[in-house]
Amino acid sequence: MKILLLGKDGQVGWKLQRSLSPLGELVSFGRQEADLKDAESLRRCIRHHRPSFIVNAAAYTAVDKAESEPEEARLINADAVHVLAEEAAQLGAWLVHYSTDYVFDGANSAAYIETDPAAPLSVYGQTKLDGENAVRSSGCKHLILRTSWVYSLHGASFPLAILRRALEQERIDVVDDSFGAPTSADLIADVTALILYRVATDHVLAKKVTGTYHMVASGETSWYEYAKFLIGLAMKKGLPVKVVPNRIFPVSVDSYKTAARRPKNCRLNNNKISEQFGLTLPNWEDHVARFVDELIKPKPINVN
Repeated sequence: MKILLLGKDGQVGWKLQRSLSPLGELVSFGRQEADLKDAESLRRCIRHHRPSFIVNAAAYTAVDKAESEPEEARLINADAVHVLAEEAAQLGAWLVHYSTDYVFDGANSAAYIETDPAAPLSVYGQTKLDGENAVRSSGCKHLILRTSWVYSLHGASFPLAILRRALEQERIDVVDDSFGAPTSADLIADVTALILYRVATDHVLAKKVTGTYHMVASGETSWYEYAKFLIGLAMKKGLPVKVVPNRIFPVSVDSYKTAARRPKNCRLNNNKISEQFGLTLPNWEDHVARFVDELIKPKPINVN
């Protein structure tokens, strides 16, 4: 297969370069090589490479900034996705597109399933929903993969920010009334690669899997418990954190004044993707522990 990956420099895109490369010819582009704000350039890029899979890991993700830059967010999260979907339909290619729990308002008492009504609270969430709808209406073969609370060592993320604060401060306030599942970019990339392999090699399966899927780590937690878990691991591993457990304080999400409203319930139900592709999504603690191990392991010596 030939795969065109967009957004190679983001948290997920960076990991996808590794996980997708064994599947076939991989062409990876960042914003310098493929401008998602230039529709005609994007069309020429796809028509030139003629991939069998387009994997779109590019997005406008500045949630608060999107409130004052709605057109910029829409260009990347919706208009560009519309172009990708149209071109995929013309080619007969698959489009793999990542979306977010922010398409929901967080008012559910249970974890969201794929068919729950969307009701975004922010410009970011609305533009991501518009991108989803553009994919569905195009008629192209597609996999829309909604995820949440994404983190990695590559780029900015919640665990890096919390551990940095724990090294510098003796007190930390963390939101305790927003719930979800921390999901590593490694997990997203590996599951994506496995799904693409299954779709490419099982023609019976490929005929029935087009659609929207939730893809997050198993289990659930709050930002507050997540932070406590992270800092507890860091202390066990010998990181010189200043914060002790009783100096991590829970606060309400409403105490933070941000430009964009965020859903409190960010939990996504994985049952559909697990059953359709025969997958077991690991518990969120597993990859967070691995994240801390990778963060503190000795760096290789440069012998040059």
